[in-house]
Amino acid sequence: MRRDRFPVLLLAAALLCAAPVVSAQVKVDAPWVRATVARQPATGAFMRLTAARDLRLVDARSPAAEHVEVHEMAMQGQTMRMRQIAALALPKDRAVALAPGGYHLMLIGLKQPLRVGAKVSLTLVLEDAAGKRSEQDVQAEVRPLATPAS
Repeated sequence: MRRDRFPVLLLAAALLCAAPVVSAQVKVDAPWVRATVARQPATGAFMRLTAARDLRLVDARSPAAEHVEVHEMAMQGQTMRMRQIAALALPKDRAVALAPGGYHLMLIGLKQPLRVGAKVSLTLVLEDAAGKRSEQDVQAEVRPLATPAS
């Protein structure tokens, strides 16, 4: 090795060693997306999220859909209603279920039908108490239409 390159290599090695290790902020268990039929414009994505610190799920994206919304299903009087929510709290060390009939992600404007066994890429957008946002990528398996809540 040429001696004139040694300082540059040493500096590069030091910077790599000093770089912070970025790890997943949220443990994602059993991510899945409900399969669709031809011309179905939307479907749901489900999983369990456990945050290492207090966070909020404020947004999501997927190349499989024009847009993704965070939704909840809730009773209003005698009727179950689905609505978009601005954020979903992810308290530290507490599993939060995104499941059929409850909180979930809605993939809207699907670009093609989703077939059983395929994988769907999702990007979760998380926000901490200071308002700092981060992203976490998830691969979700497409499961049959009749998959029950887990």
